[in-house]
Amino acid sequence: MNSNTVLAVDDEPFNLEIIEEILEDHYDLHCVASGPECLEAVRRVNPSVILLDVSMPDMDGYEVCRRLKEDPETSDITVMFVSARGSVEERIEGYNVGAEDYIVKPFGQQELQGKLDTLFKVVENKRMLEQQLQDATDTAFNAMANSSEMGSIVQYVEQIGKIDEKEELAQALINCMRGFGLKTSIEFRTKNNRSQYSSEGICSPMVVELFELLQNKGRLYEFMPRILVNYPRVSLLIMNLPNDDPEKLGRIRDNICFVVGVTEHQLDAILTRKQLGNQKLKLRQAFSMVRDKFEDLVGVLNLSHEMNEAIFRELQEEFEDRIPLMGLDEDQELYIYKKVDDTIQKSVAREDLLQDITRAFTELENDLSVMLK
Repeated sequence: MNSNTVLAVDDEPFNLEIIEEILEDHYDLHCVASGPECLEAVRRVNPSVILLDVSMPDMDGYEVCRRLKEDPETSDITVMFVSARGSVEERIEGYNVGAEDYIVKPFGQQELQGKLDTLFKVVENKRMLEQQLQDATDTAFNAMANSSEMGSIVQYVEQIGKIDEKEELAQALINCMRGFGLKTSIEFRTKNNRSQYSSEGICSPMVVELFELLQNKGRLYEFMPRILVNYPRVSLLIMNLPNDDPEKLGRIRDNICFVVGVTEHQLDAILTRKQLGNQKLKLRQAFSMVRDKFEDLVGVLNLSHEMNEAIFRELQEEFEDRIPLMGLDEDQELYIYKKVDDTIQKSVAREDLLQDITRAFTELENDLSVMLK
């Protein structure tokens, strides 16, 4: 398979001319005008991506794609349908026969190039992951061979309780499903984000679109050999149900909702822990700010108290020097001395109140420190 080769298939010469004008400077582009010519040229050209018109005489694009995907030698070639129609039913039909994306005529240069760039990233990612996926699959099958299907599900439930990242949770679910020989894609929906994961490495654009289109189609949506399980935050798409094994198919249907349900609960737990962690951090920051402000206030009040104490001491010394010289009787002198003493005592009382406030704030700080551990 040539990494930069595109095969365009369309029975209308004008459409091929448009595709040539857009792509010939960027890709190794080959063009044919019918389904049979595509099936013949694909072995000669060995493309990475096929742009396949849907409506063609003799053999339409769906049939061409079906034959390509049924042939082991061409089944890995990425197919993007090109059609003037783009209803949900037609897109599902395209996905059913194995296409990875769908573009509706008329399209612009940037739209087509953008979709091709995405598809080539999918192709490259698949190549990089082939050996890794094979190794992971072998490991998973060897591990699962020693336990029952239910035991594997129990192991999965026990495992995810220790997971704190949604990416790790998605990979754990993929590995669990891989243990049953299932190819899967997953979508996690958080407040402002949709994240997709796939046992194939990267979700194709059509799978991403199907998640959005079918999110509200019920808890289970089947379009054989596929089944989509929808929960509020989690959707799981199984791409290869074992139709030739009715008993295993029944067990999968029985267990899949439970598996996705516990995954949803764990995702909620992960998001809640992160939210609480953020709230705790904000509380720490707010408390630190309040503490700094209080310490500044205490410093100002202490300075004010020291200044007041110095003023009162100076005033008291001045009274002691001058009152005897004023010719006052004893009662008058005692009255003035008492007034000065009362004022000083009130200042000392304010200092005691400040110390009480400081102690109360210290106790509050200690209590919050225990709560925030």
